[in-house]
Amino acid sequence: MKVLVTGGAGYIGSTVCSSLLDAGHTPVILDSLVTGREEFTRGRIFYRGDIADTALLDRIFAEHPQIECALHFAALIVVPDSVARPYEYYAENVAKSLVFFNALLARNVRRIVFSSSASIYDDVPDFKVTEDSPLNPRSPYAKTKHMMETVLSDFCEAYDLCAIALRYFNVIGADPKLRTGPHARSPSHVLGKLISAANGELDCFTLTGVDWPTRDGSGIRDYIHVWDLARAHVLAAERFDEAISRFGRKFIPINLGCGNGVTVREFVAAFEKVCGKEVAKREAAPRDGDVAGAYTDTGRAFGLLGWKPEYSIGDGISDALKWYEARPSVLGY
Repeated sequence: MKVLVTGGAGYIGSTVCSSLLDAGHTPVILDSLVTGREEFTRGRIFYRGDIADTALLDRIFAEHPQIECALHFAALIVVPDSVARPYEYYAENVAKSLVFFNALLARNVRRIVFSSSASIYDDVPDFKVTEDSPLNPRSPYAKTKHMMETVLSDFCEAYDLCAIALRYFNVIGADPKLRTGPHARSPSHVLGKLISAANGELDCFTLTGVDWPTRDGSGIRDYIHVWDLARAHVLAAERFDEAISRFGRKFIPINLGCGNGVTVREFVAAFEKVCGKEVAKREAAPRDGDVAGAYTDTGRAFGLLGWKPEYSIGDGISDALKWYEARPSVLGY
């Protein structure tokens, strides 16, 4: 199968491309390289450009008329940054995605797998959510994901289109073969900051938010290995029509997590165990846009895609540490 992958030079998108290739499929990557890395596209079909560039999309589909499905990752993704720069997030994540989806319709691509987020959920008493739990996106980033799910749902009702929205929880790790991994020079996610603190690049790890109504006051998360996430996307593309048929509707939201709630303090302890040393820590107030968090039931992902996670939190931490050692040989830093 030939698949269009927007944002395929980013951390998650590039790892999904590796998983597609391993499964015998052909990813066609479209990425502006605003945040992605060209090194992750080497040896792969790659077009540098914007998802809203309809002339470029014409060229891609003229050169690859066999494209059957689009995996849409391209987006800005940092929550505090979205609070500071909402215009950029609505312009990039909403306005351009709207143009892109309409362009797919015009080019007869009827299958879309959308990279969504668990940040759209409201707080629930036990922190465990299903796809039917109440929604309450509270940052501009989360609102863009919710908006685009709404757009896709409406498009599916009105047009000859079907879509699967994969709602990610907290992604960790790297491609186990170390082809791709996190590439931000100054990571904003928990695991990247822990590695920076352990390597002496930061004075300490800052635990943001210690007064949440959880068992130890820190936020609660559902950590999923990026390779498990990648496998889910491959299955979504391969079993797309079957999933739509079984679900009985043209738009399907599916949660992707491990199904276990882990607090940030517990995750730090797991990191220190794998790393073999204690990391200096300090506590601070939550960042703008932060929420207490949630974890998920994975029943729908298994029922519709036959997917379940295979990697542990320890695996994710270990693979991330291996990637940070290998990264200079891949990216030069």
